[in-house]
Amino acid sequence: MEDSVVTKAERIAGGFLAEQVKTSYRIIEKGIDNQVCVVETESRKVAVRMNAKDTFPSYIKEKWCIEQAAAVGILGPEVLSIGIVDETAYMIQTFIDGDNGLESTIPKSDVWRRLGEYAKLIHSIQVKGYGKNLIDPVHGEFQSPSHAESDGSWQGYVQYNINSLTEHDRLIQLGIITPKESQRVRKLFENVKKETFPFGLHHGDLSVKNTIVNKANQVILLDWNNAEVSVVPHETVIQVMQYQMLGLKEGPNMEEFKAFLDGYGISENDLADMRHVLLLRAFDNLRWAIDRSPDRIEAYAAFAKHVVDMIMD
Repeated sequence: MEDSVVTKAERIAGGFLAEQVKTSYRIIEKGIDNQVCVVETESRKVAVRMNAKDTFPSYIKEKWCIEQAAAVGILGPEVLSIGIVDETAYMIQTFIDGDNGLESTIPKSDVWRRLGEYAKLIHSIQVKGYGKNLIDPVHGEFQSPSHAESDGSWQGYVQYNINSLTEHDRLIQLGIITPKESQRVRKLFENVKKETFPFGLHHGDLSVKNTIVNKANQVILLDWNNAEVSVVPHETVIQVMQYQMLGLKEGPNMEEFKAFLDGYGISENDLADMRHVLLLRAFDNLRWAIDRSPDRIEAYAAFAKHVVDMIMD
């Protein structure tokens, strides 16, 4: 299986570069959602990311995001080609020399400060709509598909979380909230629904694991698979805060989180204004885990409980 993955990458990259492949190897434990290989010819060295053909729209989105990010000054790989070959979607990118952010010797707080600066630049990119699916690359329009619980809009997303606050709510059974707190949360979410938020592009997984630090100590940002249009800066800050609160290795500690906020230019008062959207996201993530990913329930429940205690005190 390993050989077939590398062979496929060689065939894809060799065909695009029109050169004989000298060396190739698979990158292990990077790119969880993709098979990632490095292929080198006489004159070029590229990274080849591969996945099932139905994931091709995500490569279209990533290519668009990387190009838009580069235009506002964010360092990243260049996308050389995307396509589908033999039931396999692929993306060929320039290979970036350096250390993964998790392994780099420069202070992590420096990386996080840069990610804060990058986040603000990302939010300046012109987009339309709401959601994770890029439906119109020409106009940068995103969409969230409708489903039984939501019409796919931000309002629908908030309403789904309001409707989920019932007396039989799993969050009550899990001890995240009491029935009385559920009523308080309902009022908070009703207020969120009435509020007008700015929407912008959100990377979706800002973390040191998605960076390469090169010899010049420049931070290169990778992996736009989870990019979406949502409320900003709330969505990005909440994602980073969640990593910090869960103690994930790719997340920041408190000092690094402050460096991220400093890089973006966010104050403690700004954070306080985001707390109700933070609660909304924490509850929605936990409901997703209950429905789709039982192995994450414990971690997401702990985070949701932490947010409840922080807001309800």
